[in-house]
Amino acid sequence: MKKGLIAVQMMVLKKQVEELGAYETLKRLHDLGFHAIELSQIPMTPENVSEIKRACEDFDIEVIAMSAALEGPKENLTDDFDKIVKDMETLGCKTLRVGMLPIPYMVSREKALDFVARMEEKAKALESYGISLHYHNHHIEFTKYDGQYLLDLIRENTRKIGFELDVYWIQRGGENPVSYTAKFKDRVTLYHLKDYRIAQLTLPEEDPELSAEEKARRWNEHYYGVIQFAELGQGNLPWKEIIKAGQDAGAEYFIIEQDDTYGRDPFESLDMSARYLREIGYEDWFTR
Repeated sequence: MKKGLIAVQMMVLKKQVEELGAYETLKRLHDLGFHAIELSQIPMTPENVSEIKRACEDFDIEVIAMSAALEGPKENLTDDFDKIVKDMETLGCKTLRVGMLPIPYMVSREKALDFVARMEEKAKALESYGISLHYHNHHIEFTKYDGQYLLDLIRENTRKIGFELDVYWIQRGGENPVSYTAKFKDRVTLYHLKDYRIAQLTLPEEDPELSAEEKARRWNEHYYGVIQFAELGQGNLPWKEIIKAGQDAGAEYFIIEQDDTYGRDPFESLDMSARYLREIGYEDWFTR
């Protein structure tokens, strides 16, 4: 079976891009052994696009996917279609992903399917430029309409759209990432890797001045806050089985993402995840 390519979701480093610049941030990724990135939550200003392109050329880094909303106040496929296509051509990228349905479209089956139909239309338009459009899930897509997951409705009501499955959010949505991924065979190109950790419970500080209601609220914050994102290998997910499931479903790109590093330097977190993947046998997945 063809090996995958391990990449970094640049959302993890958005603050570093702001502080260090895109070029220096990508240089540091290269120094950690990464050669592929997915762009999300990085402003596609002319300066950033130029610096990303220069860094990719200098450090042998591939932009495997970019992100765009379908509509909204930020750069989107409804108002900025030509600009998004041009940026993708500049960076040599052929894969675009929509991060999620806007919340207002998740309130009913009809609204969700209306949005999905318009996303399918954009996928057809992008196809003429050689660009494929993909949908990325969170846990909210495991809400049910008439007994069926929203994510399954999206899959069944699209033909052009591919999927970027996020195994953490599948787990948090109540499904097994291994068995659930199999339902998307030949529809998955992008696969998000992040671990699911139940952290050690800590007790809130005692304060005799607090009311019983406030004490209960603080306890609940600590109790429910133990569900965390984690570096690969630092949580509860079976990574060899998950990665094989992604391969079997057709995934080509395996993207490390961590929504929160809880005070740890994101470069350190990415290095920890990379070291773990190398330790369990994926050393050659860091390059083409």
